[in-house]
Amino acid sequence: MYSVNVRDHFMIAHSFKGEAFGPAQRMHGATYVVDMELRRPELDPDGMVVDIARATDLLREVLAELNLRNLDEDPAFAGHNTTTEFMARVVFDRVAARISAGALGPNARGLASMRVCLHESHVAWAAYEAAL
Repeated sequence: MYSVNVRDHFMIAHSFKGEAFGPAQRMHGATYVVDMELRRPELDPDGMVVDIARATDLLREVLAELNLRNLDEDPAFAGHNTTTEFMARVVFDRVAARISAGALGPNARGLASMRVCLHESHVAWAAYEAAL
């Protein structure tokens, strides 16, 4: 399986509901470094997994929708704890929808899977991966 990884970051504010979160129930910030890995079993006709520049631009667009926002105020997240794991899935789903709509061009139809990893710090991260 071939793969290409692109990286960016975004910053958010949020709080959690539930005793399991202890002090994180209070408003706090997070800066996530995001790795998006795209995979395919065979290279496309141009010899690539995907155009790295287009993948970078796509990730940047998706993260821009979340960057510098208080997620507690976003109706899309009402009733959800916006944990690192949850947000990895949010980024995955938003990127996958754009890929399906053609954002990475016609050769992206050969992509098999994607993994989105949000690095919360240098010692902790969470990811979501699935077939495309």
